[in-house]
Amino acid sequence: MKPSNKAGKVLLAAAMAGSISGGALAQPIVQAPAGPVQGVTGETVTVYKGLPYAQPPIGEKRWRAPEPLSPWTETLVADEFAAGCPQPSAPADNLYAPQLPKLSEDCLYLNVWAPNNVENAPVMVWVHGGSLVSGAGHDQTYDGTALAERGIVVVTINYRLGILGYMAHPELSAENPDNISGNYGLLDQIQALKWVQDNIAAFGGNPDSVTLAGESAGGLSALYLMASPKARGLFQQAIVQSAYMISTPELRTSSHGDLPAEAIGQKISQALKLNVEGLRKLDANDLVNAAANAHYFPSGTVDGKILRRQLVDTFNRGEQAPVPVLAGFNAGEIRTLPFLAPPAPDSASEYESIIKARYGDLGEEFLRQHPSSDMKESSQTAVRDAMYGWTAENLVRKQTELGKPSYFYFFDHHYRATDEAGINAFHASELPYIFDTFDRTVAAWPRPPLTLEEAQFSEAVSEYWASFIRNGRPKVEGAANWLPYGEERNYVALEQQPRADKHLMPNMFELNDEIIARRFAHGGLPWNWNIGVKAPQTN
Repeated sequence: MKPSNKAGKVLLAAAMAGSISGGALAQPIVQAPAGPVQGVTGETVTVYKGLPYAQPPIGEKRWRAPEPLSPWTETLVADEFAAGCPQPSAPADNLYAPQLPKLSEDCLYLNVWAPNNVENAPVMVWVHGGSLVSGAGHDQTYDGTALAERGIVVVTINYRLGILGYMAHPELSAENPDNISGNYGLLDQIQALKWVQDNIAAFGGNPDSVTLAGESAGGLSALYLMASPKARGLFQQAIVQSAYMISTPELRTSSHGDLPAEAIGQKISQALKLNVEGLRKLDANDLVNAAANAHYFPSGTVDGKILRRQLVDTFNRGEQAPVPVLAGFNAGEIRTLPFLAPPAPDSASEYESIIKARYGDLGEEFLRQHPSSDMKESSQTAVRDAMYGWTAENLVRKQTELGKPSYFYFFDHHYRATDEAGINAFHASELPYIFDTFDRTVAAWPRPPLTLEEAQFSEAVSEYWASFIRNGRPKVEGAANWLPYGEERNYVALEQQPRADKHLMPNMFELNDEIIARRFAHGGLPWNWNIGVKAPQTN
């Protein structure tokens, strides 16, 4: 069968014979198990845009697991990106939501950048961020050309977002042979990884050398995939940037302060005054906007099958995928996300009093790390450390305990434009360095200076990532020697230039680990953005 939005884009017999209209030479055709594909070949890299990896999840297939495509027989001309998955529109000055020219529920596509004439190259599969609400694999920030020029086959994917990707509901569970629902976006990611296993060798990639990578919600997705038995064996390494190992709704049980996922689905369907049958008939874009306006927020679901337990419980038990990881977080995570931090009280004394009441015997240590002398900054660093910092260090610790060499970083790079905006090392600011795509970020993104120092830093960051993808060790000639986390708690600080060090922010991890352990043991408290003056009592 042919993918639905590629109808008519088939090579003519003359083109397949070696010429096309106008006398230009035909691009080479890849004979993949999925079907023949013609990409667009540049000087060093060939890109294949908009390759379908599952049937369109429309009509009765909405809120069902993705179904594989039958192989197509006519050559697919992969010269344009597919539609992004339905998502609310974002203002043009939003740093994190690209302006996508088209959206459609028929959106389960991926893109491949491959070095020309490559064979058996390592593969990176990139899962985009966007709070599980927005984004697309073809966001220009994720252009894979520069990484492909470093000898890597780069794959970026779309997956269902928002209510279409994550709603659980009793009516949906009743349709499922396992009596579960939700996690459709996660199942899409798993299906994309299966497609890579089956097809990437035809594009020059090695299916036995796949690095799963993602940032923000893409990093959260990587944690879900590491935890899910359904994804086991589909990747051999992971890169997890600015992820957050938060508590997750369970399918039918109210736990850790969350409503059951099915109850959340019932609540949103009641708000929209429609049952599942009625929701399936709604236009996809109208549905995602209505759900967003009704304050539906997507999340994975602990259903006992796809996600067996809370993430923190899975990793504490050592049940996650035993793979090496590269993980870290940014110094200014919350500077462009101030809504995640609680507002500062009116006075330092009030701040101290609230913290001591909420954190009990941990209050003094909390105030040492996040003092009242700068309450605005402390409210942000507290959220940064509790969510992003603890998650990253916990991850490298847990993988190290499994005997897998893992690497920890702290991104704290800044330049004049970020200094002037007060957003040094903001959330996702490492991405254009990794992909070498500063010329393709959104207009509001602060541009770095064109200096030798900045070029050297950018080269080092991109090569660290590429080196880890190629051989499991982030190594750059002439740059800081990045050692595995190990017993000495090694890390690299990506500052004005990379710097190797040990034991980042003493007692940061221990404080937050104890807080989360207490909340987990309590059973009725979430561990997410309820931090600082918004925290429940943990003593």
